[in-house]
Order: sequence, then structure tokens, then C-alpha cells
Amino acid sequence: MVDIQGRLQGKRLTVAHFLDEVVEHGAEGCSYLLATDAEMRPVEGYGSWERGYEDFVLKPDLSTLRFVPWQEGTALVICDVARKDGSPVAGSPRREILRRQLRRLAGHGLEALVGTELEFLVFRNSYEEAWHKGYSKLVPANLYNANYSLLATARIEPLLRRIRNSMAGAGLAVEAAVGECNLGQHEINLRYGPALSAADGHAIYKNGAKEIAAQEGCSITFMPKFDEGPGNSCHVHVSLHDEYGTPVFADERGFSATFEHFLAGQLACLRELALLFAPNINSYKRYAPGSFAPTRLAWGKDNRTCTLRVVGRGPRLRIENRVPGGDANPYLAIAAMIAAGLHGMETGLPMEEEFVSNAYEAAGKRGLPGTLREARELFANSEIARRAFGTEVVEHYLNAASVEIEAFETSVTDWERYRNFERT
Repeated sequence: MVDIQGRLQGKRLTVAHFLDEVVEHGAEGCSYLLATDAEMRPVEGYGSWERGYEDFVLKPDLSTLRFVPWQEGTALVICDVARKDGSPVAGSPRREILRRQLRRLAGHGLEALVGTELEFLVFRNSYEEAWHKGYSKLVPANLYNANYSLLATARIEPLLRRIRNSMAGAGLAVEAAVGECNLGQHEINLRYGPALSAADGHAIYKNGAKEIAAQEGCSITFMPKFDEGPGNSCHVHVSLHDEYGTPVFADERGFSATFEHFLAGQLACLRELALLFAPNINSYKRYAPGSFAPTRLAWGKDNRTCTLRVVGRGPRLRIENRVPGGDANPYLAIAAMIAAGLHGMETGLPMEEEFVSNAYEAAGKRGLPGTLREARELFANSEIARRAFGTEVVEHYLNAASVEIEAFETSVTDWERYRNFERT
């Protein structure tokens, strides 16, 4: 199953038990899996203590069943979760959040196609070594900017090739790998597909890439801002098709009315829904002028300084959301984009004029939230979020943000020690 943070959690079952019991009846797991922080600590605020941390049911979605080549003799299946009486678990990213928005979209006769682009840093240290070194003085896989460099990326190609081929063996459609700007930074792109399948593939890829890196004695991080260099993004591309598979974003005049309203909804809702794109303290450190991470709300055609980059034309026309970082839960990020687009469509929002210059210098444009605390407050006061997701879901993820804020604010950092140990 997928937890609040977008990570795969679950059990390793024997084939016989899976076929004899789990296919029909599901498996059981502790409900704390949707009520923890990143450290897997059971925390207050979710009502789980009051319910005694009962089990919920993990029901396999057999359409997701696949072999995973990086683990010998192993298949993986993603499950939806429900309470034992079949009632929903409000915090479930897959079943109760993304699926709900897809049903709303289907009510308009539409389907979302999605592609996610994940950047990551590769280090020539194992995860255990990185832990014991305090994530300091790690050795990046490349010692200079390897952006598009065939020479520099060749040095890490054995690992990247294994990840690409393994993902293809797991049924994911891999397109390409490319070097990025930070030291040891790379990106592997998967082909777009139906929204739910794209989110599933994203979660499987992230988990699998880390497992493969560990087997090779390396480590990978998707954290949005590891150091002062460029951060790790997760650009999300979205387009819409009708029930016959025909793209609806373009028409004979260029942009269709559906596209214009959908795009307008993105800009109208980005600040209020930022929590679903950027769920951690570290997320907001990525947004910096000149970093290719956005700071101002604007859209532009093939303009990488904008929050929303409009790409392609005709049947390939799509919206790229450049707000999410590598820590984004794909189910929540995609659900937020669909909810925002539906808001624009259902209220007939007009599209703003295209921004054609450097959006980092667009002083008149609203900015993204600068901190997790600000994003939490915007989400808490968002009527759009409550209408789209329901109050129970909103409260669930507000609590998750509160837990992260409290954990950070009660921690003593290395920065404080270096700054204050001697000089105060």
C-alpha cells in the first residue's frame, strides 16, 4: 500500500498464501500505516489511539500485479485499503483521494493522462554509510555539472541502465535518462499514462530505484533540497481525453475552452493546495530564483521560469506543473491538479494572459507559500480543498503538516551548533 508520504509499505507473502487467501480476502495491516510521521512514529491527532490501532484490510488491485526483476522470484501488487466493514479510510492517498477526483472527472466524461519526471542525486556511499556519516561529506556520482553530458553520465550508466531495464521488466514504460545540474543529479523519465497507473508506476519506480542503488553499494535521494545546489523536482504533466480517447485540450483555434478553464483552475488553487505538492519543511527550500524551481504564480508556453509550463501542441498539448519536488506523494499531487482543474471548469474561470518573460522577476504575481506553516494555513482555510476532498481528508493532512512542523521546531540542527556553539 502507499502511505501518507507516498512510500510503499506492506508484507512479503508466500505465493501459496497469496493465492489461497489474500486474492479473495485481502491481507491485514495496522491502521497506523496512515497515521505516522516520516520516522514511522505513531503520533497524536489521527484518532488512531482512540480506535486502538485496529487493523484495516489491504485488498490487492490485481491490475497492478507484476514481477520486480530487482528482487529474485518476487512479484508486487498494490493494494487499496479499507476498514474491516468495507468503509473507507479517509487518509488513503490511492483509494479515497486520487480515485475520488478521477470519479469526479469521469462525471464530466473525461480521463486524465499523467507523466511524472523525477530527479534524484546519486552518491557512491551506501545508505548505511551515509547514515553513519550524518549525511555529510558524501561522494556524489559526478563531480561536476553533468546536465545532458554523455561523457559524465557514462560514469554512472551501469546503475542507470540497471534501473531503466529493471523498470521496463516491471512493466513500466521507460523513455530516457538524462544528467541534471547538481553533482550526481540524474533523471529517468517514464511514459505518460492513465493517472492512477502513472501514480502507481511512480511509487514503484521510487522504491525500486532505491533498492537497486542499495544493491550496488550506492544511495539515491529524491529529497527536494539536499544542499545549496539545484534541488530535485517532480514535474507533473497532465492532459485530458474524452471517453473515446480523443484529446480535449486543443481545438481548431488552439486552446480549447476546457484547457483554458483547467489551466485557470491550476493558478487559482496552487497556493491553497500547495501542501499536497510540497508536504515537508525541506520542500520549500527548493523554491529559489534562478533555480528552475518556481517562485511566482504564472503560466507560459515552454517557459521554465513559470509555475505552469504549457508544452506541446494539438493532441500533445499538456500542462507541466513545476511546483512538486521529489518528495511529493504522486497520488496527492495528481489529485490536487485534477481538483484544481475541475474547480476552473465547473466555475468557468477565465485564463490569465500568458507570461512571456522571466517569471522570477514578475513582482506583480503572487508567490508560492514560503514555508510549510504558510502552506498549512492556506490549506486549512481552503473551501476548495474541503469541497474537493472532504473535511476528514483535509484534517488528516493538516495533522500530518502539524506533526512535521513540531518535529522540526523542536529539533536542534547542525546549523545551530556551528553558529552558536562558540559564538554565543
